Amino acid sequence: MESSRDKHLILVHGLSHGAWCWYKVVARLRAAGHRATALDMAASGVHPARLHEVASFEEYSRPLLDAVAAAPDGERLVLVGHSLGGLSVALAMERFPGKVAAAVFLAASMPRIGSHMGITIQEFMETIEPGFFMDSETMLLNTEQGPRAAVLLGPNLLAARVYDRSPTEDLELAKLLLRPGSQFMDDPMMKDETLLTDGNYGSVNRVFVIAKADSSTTEEMQRRMVDLSPGAEVEEIAGADHMAMMSKPKELCDVLVKIANKYD
Repeated sequence: MESSRDKHLILVHGLSHGAWCWYKVVARLRAAGHRATALDMAASGVHPARLHEVASFEEYSRPLLDAVAAAPDGERLVLVGHSLGGLSVALAMERFPGKVAAAVFLAASMPRIGSHMGITIQEFMETIEPGFFMDSETMLLNTEQGPRAAVLLGPNLLAARVYDRSPTEDLELAKLLLRPGSQFMDDPMMKDETLLTDGNYGSVNRVFVIAKADSSTTEEMQRRMVDLSPGAEVEEIAGADHMAMMSKPKELCDVLVKIANKYD
């Protein structure tokens, strides 16, 4: 029987964040003897690219795609996507289904077969109230592909809706480290209804982890995503804000180890 110690957990951050946001979870997983790697997507965290240089969502997700491609045969991966990171994980599932033992969507965009990936973001934008983004700054980047919308999440938004149950030190860390982010909504990949297939994406075990006290992607919104994309198992973390890895790191760790142990 394979144990979670034979698995490799790869953690993918959300919009504007970086590998740094997983520091508590990586430390706990490794202390318990598990293999864990947190990645920076392109132009995120300490990745050297700047956002206007990233040509596409695929290029943004390249660090994950490369890591999965490079995993040796026989190594089984558990991919964990937070928030926007769920879409990068979905892309990796579609490309390399045989390498992924399970995919975990933590309060994340979880796309569905037969719809384009961007619909999860569209539905979120249609659900939120006007003024949701508070003091965040929106901008248009000049890229070789044309103008691209980007956002820098504001400190009031972070405090009220993202880190509202996390330690204040983690909120301050985020204010220091966040970079402008993009959801790449104009990318053709985000509009491709045939991108995700039943034979690849649909063949991978999926688990959606609900952050029950999330003030941005509310529990209701998370459950709706699960209902619209049948076949995912559900775990819950009580008291977790949107940054469950900050507000409930031990509980999240326990859930991730349970998932890694379950899926061969």
